[in-house]
Amino acid sequence: MPALEMHEVNKVFGTGHTMVEALDKTNFTADSGELIVVVGPSGSGKSTFLTIAGGLQTPSYGEVMINGHNITQMKEKKRSHVRLHEIGFILQASNLVPFLTVDEQMTLLDKVKTNNLSEDELQDLYQSLGIEPLRDKYPSELSGGERQRVAIAKGLYSDPSILLADEPTASLDTDRAFEVMKMLNDLTKKRNKTTIVVTHDTRLLDYCDKVYAITDGEIQLQQREHGNS
Repeated sequence: MPALEMHEVNKVFGTGHTMVEALDKTNFTADSGELIVVVGPSGSGKSTFLTIAGGLQTPSYGEVMINGHNITQMKEKKRSHVRLHEIGFILQASNLVPFLTVDEQMTLLDKVKTNNLSEDELQDLYQSLGIEPLRDKYPSELSGGERQRVAIAKGLYSDPSILLADEPTASLDTDRAFEVMKMLNDLTKKRNKTTIVVTHDTRLLDYCDKVYAITDGEIQLQQREHGNS
């Protein structure tokens, strides 16, 4: 069973002459253990695609399935429950709370959700991301690359089945961008997650299993790499 499915998903904003079709009849499938990149220029529909995939907004038409459950038919309370337990958002480093240490960024999530990573699992995650020595540091004390790795840890701490990353390498130089993508690829395989990276950064394509291009709300599979499908 796929971790994420979209069936004929369409998203329209406005009406009449102000109507904009942000996403056009999208069919999309992502399996566990896959890292998928959706690439497209600014304004192409990437953010709409990601927010619908993550249940942050509902499509105008069509269905979104998370691990076999149709979230488009759910009431908001139940959809937010699925979002909390099944989906991890890896946002740009600005998502970190400035007055909380690295450790406190994680424990904040304990206030809203149980069954997060254990202390041992969190330590393993810190070590795999190379941020173990930074646990007591505040975001302002970290480099851009370090903040991004903390943002990845924050996305993984709730142990979701699906990771959605929004331009995770936007503020990084080429070496750091490759490092982050290799990390995401390793974590996807090691922990059998489904990871979807939305980006305009074509440097990242060597690290994924599938590449989709999105233009004017239309998404199409571009290439399949490593034979992982």
